[in-house]
Amino acid sequence: MQRPDAVVIGAGIAGLTAAALLARAGRNVLLLEAHHQSGGCAGTFRRGPYTFDVGATQVAGLEPGGSHARLFAHLQVEPPAATPLDPGCVVHLGDGSPPIHLWRDPQRWRAERERQFPGSERFWGLCQAIHQANWGFAGRDPVLPPRTLWDLGQLLGALAPANLASGLLAASTVADLLRICGCNTDRRLRRFLDLQLKLYSQEPAHRTAALYGVTVLAMAQAPLGLWHLHGSMQELCNRLEAALSHWGGELQLRTRVEALRPLPHGGWQLKCRGPGNRLLELETADVVCTVPPQQLPQLLGDAMPSRYAQRIASFGEPSGALVLYGAVPRERLPADCPSHLQLDWSDPGSLFVSVSHEGDGRAPAGQASVIASVFNPAKPWFELEPSAYEAAKSGAMQGMQRGLGKLLGLAPGDWLHAELSTPRGFQRWTGRPYGYVGGLGQHPSRFGPFGLASRSPLPGLWLCGDSIYPGEGTAGVSLSALTACRQLLASQGETLVVA
Repeated sequence: MQRPDAVVIGAGIAGLTAAALLARAGRNVLLLEAHHQSGGCAGTFRRGPYTFDVGATQVAGLEPGGSHARLFAHLQVEPPAATPLDPGCVVHLGDGSPPIHLWRDPQRWRAERERQFPGSERFWGLCQAIHQANWGFAGRDPVLPPRTLWDLGQLLGALAPANLASGLLAASTVADLLRICGCNTDRRLRRFLDLQLKLYSQEPAHRTAALYGVTVLAMAQAPLGLWHLHGSMQELCNRLEAALSHWGGELQLRTRVEALRPLPHGGWQLKCRGPGNRLLELETADVVCTVPPQQLPQLLGDAMPSRYAQRIASFGEPSGALVLYGAVPRERLPADCPSHLQLDWSDPGSLFVSVSHEGDGRAPAGQASVIASVFNPAKPWFELEPSAYEAAKSGAMQGMQRGLGKLLGLAPGDWLHAELSTPRGFQRWTGRPYGYVGGLGQHPSRFGPFGLASRSPLPGLWLCGDSIYPGEGTAGVSLSALTACRQLLASQGETLVVA
């Protein structure tokens, strides 16, 4: 029976980061992944000459001092090649008004929003002040929510006077900030905020935590920024895999964890199903789990604390997604087509669109991949009979193509390739229940001090991923992995410092 020092479940960005950090700290670590490749929602797949990013299509945190940059430097591997996005996104409100460009240069972005949303600068100024306090706080690696004296010490050590002031808004939403600044009657601004926040928090402005939303709204501007990876999103996974291997860790693919049980004298037993449907058992002192918390009751069985199960059930249902993966001749796209766009659209919902760059490895020369996604309730897709499912899928695809026709001027005959994935497809690919594509949603009741802790109630079981502070996106899940690893090593008397 294998007895590694630590087992990490799930080889998405959070799991790869956690496993590489533990291996770097000298642990004998085993990373288990049910799929045939790493990446999860940040992975890729191929269709003939096209490479499609499964879910995530942009990266934050590659700038100097950013989360990914810090982690790659600590792991002693080069970050993937990437180009900063400028604009980070172009948002079309679908009402005939000029599109909104999220420019990388802060002054250019300020001029854009003054033109687009006159009279709103008080709101943006408040957001910037809160964001600056938050960013300094996050860079000092706090632990939220704290569950032990060690956790509390890390939290208090990260606080500065500005955080004490912004902390008064811990229960507030972005919509509350609009009201404070007298901007709550600007419907166009509100719709813009709803579209942008939904991408990163799964919630509109009146349900997105203010302390989370202000940083999301600042993410596209220097000195931060959003990045387009050369090759595909899989390049991020490849670098983390290289780090894991360099430090002696092991990645085992096609191995699904079916049960997780605490041992009588400490540690954990894992029952897994490996290649060829082979049953595997292993024991370890610590488990770092990156799967959605909704899967914990199934994994833990009778070991799941009842109050913990009730709390997880109270969070509600995350979103699913409909994703159109397509390709078109590049000449059919508008001149200077941006990499990322949003369209306020009703059938089947607002579109977030990613367009490949010429020569970035995602499509042949003279062609472009086009990925369009829509947040959608996940469970109803699993309740449809085959004929109803196919009809709903066909209708959704046609609606999305009509939206892309309005946004990019694409005609039905322009598509060289087009396919639609529903939550059913995401469930098969990621193993997530009902194909959930994000975390718990960044509502004030689930963010920061009120969120789900990386330190679980069961000794030796640590959590990270998009349901754990600081939240979604590759940068957020990487920081959650760092927190879990710091706690794990601290429980063994060691300190993990990532400069």
